[in-house]
Amino acid sequence: MMSENLLLLASLLVFVAILVTKVGSKLGAPSLLFFLLLGMAVGTDGLGFHFEDYGLAESIGHFAMTIILFSAGMETSLAETKPVFRQGVLLSTVGVLITVVLTGVFIKLVPGEIAGDRMMACFLLAAVMGSTDSASVFSVLREKKLRLRENLGPLVELESGSNDPIAYMLTITIVSYIAGENVHFGSGWGMVLSGILVLLLQIVVGLALGFALGYATKWLLDKVHFPGFALTSILILSIGFFTNGLATLLHGNGLLAIYVAAIIIGNKANLKQKKEIQHFYDGLTWLMQLVMFLILGLLARPSQMLPVLLPAVLIGAFMLLVARPASVFLCLLPFRKMSFRAKTFISWVGLKGAGPILFALCPVVAGLEGASDMFNIVFIITLFSLLIQGGSLGRTAKWLKLSYEEEPKAETFGMEVPEEMGMMRDHVVTEEDLAEGSTLRDMHLPHGIRVMMVRREERFLVPHGSMRLEPGDHLVIIIGESDD
Repeated sequence: MMSENLLLLASLLVFVAILVTKVGSKLGAPSLLFFLLLGMAVGTDGLGFHFEDYGLAESIGHFAMTIILFSAGMETSLAETKPVFRQGVLLSTVGVLITVVLTGVFIKLVPGEIAGDRMMACFLLAAVMGSTDSASVFSVLREKKLRLRENLGPLVELESGSNDPIAYMLTITIVSYIAGENVHFGSGWGMVLSGILVLLLQIVVGLALGFALGYATKWLLDKVHFPGFALTSILILSIGFFTNGLATLLHGNGLLAIYVAAIIIGNKANLKQKKEIQHFYDGLTWLMQLVMFLILGLLARPSQMLPVLLPAVLIGAFMLLVARPASVFLCLLPFRKMSFRAKTFISWVGLKGAGPILFALCPVVAGLEGASDMFNIVFIITLFSLLIQGGSLGRTAKWLKLSYEEEPKAETFGMEVPEEMGMMRDHVVTEEDLAEGSTLRDMHLPHGIRVMMVRREERFLVPHGSMRLEPGDHLVIIIGESDD
């Protein structure tokens, strides 16, 4: 296809995908599910757009995943995650290993040779699906605006953001072993030891570079300031890409490195326009999610999924009802203050998404036997996960009595202030507010609260002390420090 025709098709797909998000919100299903379905509808078995460049899809997907993880790291608050840090780390490491082992054994028992006769191939399929997908979890939680009790929001976000690297490391290690790319260490314990050493190397290098380049970026941003937020945003993102690439070059895990670096930059660096920078990354994240899910949908062949539909449903049900709950309850066993309801909800937030599908491309690109069946199985499980788990998260949280009522969004009429200045809120004037007088001065606002604007119907008024207020007026107020 000519480049201009390809650009035309891409623009139409993006346009339709964005409109589809409205359908998703009304039906209660995640928008990411509709992105996948749209890609399938346009693909070979749909409208006939032929795309099967798995290598290109893997490269685009990995690029998108780095931006998604980087944005997630920038949004992660250390103050909020500190109380649940140990739980999150256990779930993202030991939890993934338990899930992979249990699922791998179950896959071996499933009738048919869906992963060949080799046990390592069964563990490979399990490793591909071993993590909760960060893109799906972050997207669904924000789309449904869930406010969760017992620090569950920061916990599931920390887990989903930090367990993708572990699942990816397991996938790459097992693919390399099966493909015979590494030096053979014999069998049995020698194989296990070599795998553990490779994983430790990737973790240590990834963490070391993430911390080093994260704090180096903090030092740079404290010393150098740019006008506006655009150049600062691009500079930070370029350092994130450098961190990812350097970690991979040194045989570390790039996804882990970029996530750690982003957390340090987001929490430690002196960012003058942090809200604007985060809005920039939010837009990029949505674009990357949209492109990644559309491309992965284009690769899907529904006609090839029918032969593996039953095994996929069995494996998906086992992961949902057995492997994921077992890993969660075992990892959180030492934390007795966490309620049974909270552990049950975490077990249900084992969302699959673009991450597992992307990892499933690794054996396809490596040319492993049965890799196409693995890809189809993972795709089917992802569809069911997004539909069943993603579509029911809100109802599950309410059923378990773990969600707060949604707070009404403050009406600030498009105005924003830097975080260091304070919080912006809106207030509707009532009869009680005017009991001691009708002027703004008569309201006797506490120290640290200032009225920035008054909206009366369609008029915007500049406030002053002698202004006469009326019930129903909207006050835009800022809450911050005061020197009087």
